[in-house]
Amino acid sequence: MMTLSELAERIGATVRGDGALNVSGLATLANAGPHEVGFLANEKYQSQLQSTQAGAVILRPEHDDAQVVKNALISDNPYLAYAYAAQAFDKAPQQAVEVHPSAVIDPTAKIGEHVAVGPQVVIEAGAVIGDHAVIGAQCYVGHGAEIGAQTRLWPGVKVYYGVRIGERCTLHAGAVVGADGFGWASDRGKWVKIPQLGAVVIGDDVEIGANTTIDRGALDDTVIGSNCIIDNLVMVAHNVQIGDGTAIAGQTGIAGSAKIGKHCLIGGASGINGHITIADGVQVHGMTMVTKNLERGVYASSLPVVDQTTWAKSGARVRQLPELFMRVRALEKKLENPEG
Repeated sequence: MMTLSELAERIGATVRGDGALNVSGLATLANAGPHEVGFLANEKYQSQLQSTQAGAVILRPEHDDAQVVKNALISDNPYLAYAYAAQAFDKAPQQAVEVHPSAVIDPTAKIGEHVAVGPQVVIEAGAVIGDHAVIGAQCYVGHGAEIGAQTRLWPGVKVYYGVRIGERCTLHAGAVVGADGFGWASDRGKWVKIPQLGAVVIGDDVEIGANTTIDRGALDDTVIGSNCIIDNLVMVAHNVQIGDGTAIAGQTGIAGSAKIGKHCLIGGASGINGHITIADGVQVHGMTMVTKNLERGVYASSLPVVDQTTWAKSGARVRQLPELFMRVRALEKKLENPEG
């Protein structure tokens, strides 16, 4: 519980109304109660201001109306203000700063100050855990791996040998960092494994979603820049490089040795070919298949949903394209040589 004025100071907003009002959390405009704060970041929900029971609403100056909303937290960027407010009311449990007796830690591992290590954790020889890090239950930190200060591994994260993870990162349950890349050679029909000799290097302030996998490099390291956010169920193959500040949505697959620039936005379920380069600032819509280098811009390749009848007709037309092409070519030749 905090006052509206205290919350405004924490999120960089201006109070209009009763700054002494006690607020206990956040909720949607449709469901907020008199001691909760709603927010309006999308104009299509503006009509809900008329009926909301929220004690206060985070909104832009141009959407503020004292006749409609009794108390307001005014911000030029309501969605960013909402993000800071959510941090203020975050109820995620904090792990006790202790080493659980069931944890197995090699004597040569270096554990920093005020580190929390959960039940059944394994930390191998030569690993380094930074100050104030949190290693959740049943995590594995491999030989010589490094976990930066204030980084949190949620339960079940697996960090292979030699991986280096920066400070203030968050890895969610089931993430696997440093597994072998998909490297194989063929010897007369028999697959011969290519040992993956690189590692994975992750910068500071990176968040990696649940069950995401990041493979180690074949020779050079796989590199994830600082301040990247990677959603759940993303596949990052060996030797991929991802620039600072890039966001990648769920179920995206990135093939080996692809290079993605800084501050890119990659939509969900996209596929990115190996050995290509995507420039800084590129935006890729969901379900896009990227098969070539991309310069700065916005790209899309998947077709929007249509009703089944339209889809079936479109499919029939696609199958007719080769025949139509040949007919057009024949007509062009006839036009070029009308007497032939």
